[in-house]
Amino acid sequence: MRKIVLIGDSIRMGYQPYVESALSDSHSVWGPEQNGGTSVNVLNHLDEWVISRSPDVVHMNTGLHDIRRPIGMAQNTVNLDQYITNVKSIVTRILEGTDARLIWALTTPVDEEKHNSTHRDIGNFQRYSADVLSYNQAVIYLLADLNVEINDLYGVITKAGLEAMMNQDGVHFNNRGYMRLAKAGGDVVVK
Repeated sequence: MRKIVLIGDSIRMGYQPYVESALSDSHSVWGPEQNGGTSVNVLNHLDEWVISRSPDVVHMNTGLHDIRRPIGMAQNTVNLDQYITNVKSIVTRILEGTDARLIWALTTPVDEEKHNSTHRDIGNFQRYSADVLSYNQAVIYLLADLNVEINDLYGVITKAGLEAMMNQDGVHFNNRGYMRLAKAGGDVVVK
């Protein structure tokens, strides 16, 4: 069976069971039980989560935790320049440390108004749509130079209709949304 490793945040955790179910006859699908979090966290766990597993395919994402902006702060948790550096390190280590086919999934959209009103009440952090776009765009340019495949999960959800796919928290998805993401992920990893 071909070994597929899925790395990402809570969005990956939401669609992973659907990917596992769809591919269980022909593929071994694995992802860490914990949320991948920021690009810093993924980089710190890369040997454990990816390199040591000798996967055939790696479907990878990080970004939503990087763009978190603590309330009252002007800067994201991981600024764009550091994010680009981290992503380049992640990609380089996977390409050099495995024979895996690497697919980078773009960060999914955020409904800024819903998300930020929820988190404003909690008082901890905000996310902004412009950051999702700029971080995704930076990754697209970087990965083009490194010849890494891109899975446009942002576009998948946008085309399907954000309102129809997203939960009320403005960042996570309903079952239809996760099934749509799983199909997009599953289709690309079995090519």
